Amino acid sequence: MIAAYIRVSTEQQADAGSVRSQKLAINRWLRGHNIEPKDVQFFEDVISGTTHERPALAKLNDAIFHGEVNQVVVFSLSRVSRRGIVDGMKLLGEWLEKDVRVVSVSEQFDFTGQVGQLIASVFFAMSKMDQDARKAAQAAGIARAKEEGKYRGRKPGSTIAKPARARQLKEKGITYEEIANSLSVSRATVARYLSATR
Repeated sequence: MIAAYIRVSTEQQADAGSVRSQKLAINRWLRGHNIEPKDVQFFEDVISGTTHERPALAKLNDAIFHGEVNQVVVFSLSRVSRRGIVDGMKLLGEWLEKDVRVVSVSEQFDFTGQVGQLIASVFFAMSKMDQDARKAAQAAGIARAKEEGKYRGRKPGSTIAKPARARQLKEKGITYEEIANSLSVSRATVARYLSATR
């Protein structure tokens, strides 16, 4: 079976069409390689790539472990992992050890073989660097706004992530820290979301 893995970090990205755009790009690649998208099983997560507990990825890994998948197509390696080289290469290595072909549509690369693994390590490192740079720029902007007396924090009730999503993730057994990463909020905010629903 051929599988496709799609991931976005937030419900807002899913609502904004990021899942659809990834699926369109993957479908275009599939058709270009004489593969009908209807013959491909899609696995979709709406959760941060820094989180280990991703339900759809877990199902995909299970299918790979049982020998049901021989090829995985992703929009970008950054969709597989945002945790850096070690985490990304561990997952990719596990797939390749099971003789699974891994293809990234946006990088236009097949990661099978030693050269593919070398290139993948570079892409994982770049993805982690990009994420770190965005966090640093955000922190610098907040610090500057605080210094100028303009930063007041998020207004009460204006949440980026919805409490309902926190509840869904907790019901799946995901930890507070992983929920916080997924929803781009603090651990305290996750606790507040979950305690408000009791």
